[in-house]
Amino acid sequence: MSAPTTTTVTAPALRLANLDVHAGGRTLVHGVDLELAPGERLGLIGESGSGKSLTAYAALGLLDESLRATGTVELAGVDGNLLDAGEAALCRARGRTASMVFQEPMTALNPLMRVGAQIAEVLLEHRTVPGRSAAATAAVELLERVRMPDPEQAVRAYPHQLSGGQRQRVVLAIAMANAPALLVCDEPTTALDVTVQGQVLELITELARERGTALLFISHDLAVVASVTDRVAVMQDGRVVEQGPVDEVFTAPSHPYTRALLAAADLSVLDEHGRLRTTTSTPVRDGPGTPVQPDAPGTPVPPDAPGTPVQPDDPGTPVQPDAPGTPVPPTGPSRPGGPAAHLVLPEDGPPPVFNEAGDPEHPALIRARDLTRTYRRAGASVLRRSRPVHALRGVGFDVVEGQALGIVGESGSGKSTLIRQLCGLDRPTSGSLQLAGDDLTDPGRDTLRRVRDAVSIVFQDPMGSLDPRMRVRDIVAEPVLRGDRAQIRDRVARLLESVGLDAAALDRYPHQFSGGQRQRIAIARALITRPRILVADEPVSALDVSVRAQVLNLIADLAREYRLTVVLISHDLAVVRHVCDTVAVMNQGRIVEAGPTADVYTDPQHPFTRRLVAATPRLREALAGRTKGDPA
Repeated sequence: MSAPTTTTVTAPALRLANLDVHAGGRTLVHGVDLELAPGERLGLIGESGSGKSLTAYAALGLLDESLRATGTVELAGVDGNLLDAGEAALCRARGRTASMVFQEPMTALNPLMRVGAQIAEVLLEHRTVPGRSAAATAAVELLERVRMPDPEQAVRAYPHQLSGGQRQRVVLAIAMANAPALLVCDEPTTALDVTVQGQVLELITELARERGTALLFISHDLAVVASVTDRVAVMQDGRVVEQGPVDEVFTAPSHPYTRALLAAADLSVLDEHGRLRTTTSTPVRDGPGTPVQPDAPGTPVPPDAPGTPVQPDDPGTPVQPDAPGTPVPPTGPSRPGGPAAHLVLPEDGPPPVFNEAGDPEHPALIRARDLTRTYRRAGASVLRRSRPVHALRGVGFDVVEGQALGIVGESGSGKSTLIRQLCGLDRPTSGSLQLAGDDLTDPGRDTLRRVRDAVSIVFQDPMGSLDPRMRVRDIVAEPVLRGDRAQIRDRVARLLESVGLDAAALDRYPHQFSGGQRQRIAIARALITRPRILVADEPVSALDVSVRAQVLNLIADLAREYRLTVVLISHDLAVVRHVCDTVAVMNQGRIVEAGPTADVYTDPQHPFTRRLVAATPRLREALAGRTKGDPA
């Protein structure tokens, strides 16, 4: 009689069974079933409000007190159902058995503690080192492991003294300090520029692979998910509607919502009306004077809010994003006066004037020549002079009225400093800057008033720029409080309609809207002064793929209707490519390359531009890399 066969069954690193999350009488997450094997990498995708983060927070016992989770959560190394565990057991599990990396590292770090002390704390709390001296040594080693520049100096720094990418490295070092069985990453690279994003993603996958850590990766960027994970689960309205290997789900999706999400993620393909695809059908503008209705007209809740039905563009056809041979659509509106010259910063000699206006019939609305801005770094003392920071170094360019100019570059490249100059919020150290004939080099009060009437700005985070104590009608009307109140109310209502919000939004507060809705409110407020120039500073970097497409469509529509000159700042060349006809690439305070967007995107000449293009995640390339046996 033969001996019985012994089968070794490995317990999953994480198992969710019939997980529900309730808020009072409402159910926000419905019956989620997920299993993550040791060392496996699972991507969790979906739009804002789909339940991705709530699912992860429920798994780690991090839900708000107003929320309640039911079902089963099992974590490797922890006995029983985590939903029944007490706070003491959960504290022992967090940081030792499971760790989390959040989207915004500044909110996850203690601003009053040095970085080294925060890393040492998690080691001492779980007693994985014998004492404080060993913890301090381990902190330096962990920062070396996450490739922090000068780790011995970094351990003595406070979080505010580090860049965004460096802070995220610190959070990753803390999360991986005790070699957890599970690492949860919730949008860990959304706030980072593309080159730093690539470095952080490489670190996450490398550390997880080396230590056999299971990875639950939450993101709205499908290209990032394809490059990092093995499997993917798609969530809609609190339910997992599809899951499977990344290759299968992203190339032959079976659920209509997944197909619509993939179509919305592809910024290189437009629909038959020349618009970016979204997860809902999008009415089309008929021409100037027609109100813009990016979503369903008359509907108070736009598609980025939970509960909106999905209407994919072509529910019967599998979407193959960025498929080879897909025609590249034309970029934004044509440049008045003809196409800009494609120029590169020379190695020697003076920098050229980029995008120079050479047509007398189309003079420059914005004219910068040899623009410089030098700051003194804070922290100087009587015995030590502060070092100068050259934020702008000899910048020269033109923007023609009606043109859409994109400015791209990494954090610290000088983009924000340049925008402050354009808005009259800062003065150049030298050089000249003119806007509609007004000199901004040393402007007087009247000049500043004209400039601030002519220029409006839309910021990256609408919640930070909208007063939470004011109703929407007052927020939008605030820049034009002087005048006939009835006329102002009528203008506010018309503007809200033009950005896809109906009259019901007037009496609500910012917290009652989704991220996409708040960005629409910010755009309406920017347009209330009837500006000539709209500056959009990273307006879609924090939005999911479908809402991003809606907002980009909206900006392009409004630019045409109101005949706006647009200056769009972004670290994503694909975003700039849709809205802008011309792009300027900044690096270390200089414009290093500029020209027609399609030319710069497809044939970059400067080494920095080539690096920036190469670092931009693309779903097609991520999937192609997987077919060659490199899922990471």
